[in-house]
Amino acid sequence: MITSEKEILIADSGATKTDWCFTKNGKIIHRFSGEGISPVFQTGDEIARKIRTHVYPILKGVRIDAVYFYGAGCIPEKTGLVRDAIHESFPIDNIRVHSDLIAATHSLCGRNTGIACILGTGSNSCQWNGEEIVKQISPLGFILGDEGSGAVLGKNLVSDALKNQLTKGLKEMLLEEYGLTPAIIIEKVYRQPFPNRFLASLCPFLLTHIGDPTIRLIVTRSFSAFFERNVMQYDYQKNKVNFVGSIAWYFSTPLKQVATEKGIEVGTIVQSPMSGLIDYYNH
Repeated sequence: MITSEKEILIADSGATKTDWCFTKNGKIIHRFSGEGISPVFQTGDEIARKIRTHVYPILKGVRIDAVYFYGAGCIPEKTGLVRDAIHESFPIDNIRVHSDLIAATHSLCGRNTGIACILGTGSNSCQWNGEEIVKQISPLGFILGDEGSGAVLGKNLVSDALKNQLTKGLKEMLLEEYGLTPAIIIEKVYRQPFPNRFLASLCPFLLTHIGDPTIRLIVTRSFSAFFERNVMQYDYQKNKVNFVGSIAWYFSTPLKQVATEKGIEVGTIVQSPMSGLIDYYNH
């Protein structure tokens, strides 16, 4: 989409953080991060308050022609709520709200066909024809799905640790490094809000100890499940599979190895969709 607007505010929001970028004539003027915004977990008033408190002061007095907000949980039923929350701080007509999966397609595939995947705190995927999503397997969240995500990797890590499935000494290292006990883990997972964020926060431990066979097995099994239960239901033999997200970025080596074993060609892997989104609206 070639846009006529010159001053554009783009937001990419995941479960953990929101990346904001204000561009003028395609050039980045302000780029900053804030807390995650999700209409699944937050009310319209809470979202409006976050924007009013943390975003508006940075851009106060700046002319904005359009806002393009991409976010986790921004399903069609929730887009109006997010749009109204943004409109309170930026009262302009052109405010578009899309899902984080559309952010992945716009950033990774643009106007070309391909398979776009998210591997971050959560996971998602779809087949894109250059204009719209033509097939999507529901991610189902970290309890029923979200294979390959940070939340599921963390869930499998603590599960294996507490059931003594890790190489001797790793369980103790994990608990000490994060100041955890079995009781604290149960509290954070079952009683406190955002257990997915807590579980995903343990992924650096997996990356540090990826050379250990019990750790590597957690990672490769989860990536295998992601491909088998999601990607391989698309036309993967004719399309490259592209990824956005911190898990895909930092675990790119085992991710590519598992893909190769399954006859899947990996295309682009980026940590954040923002650069691709800027290109999408300025070319």
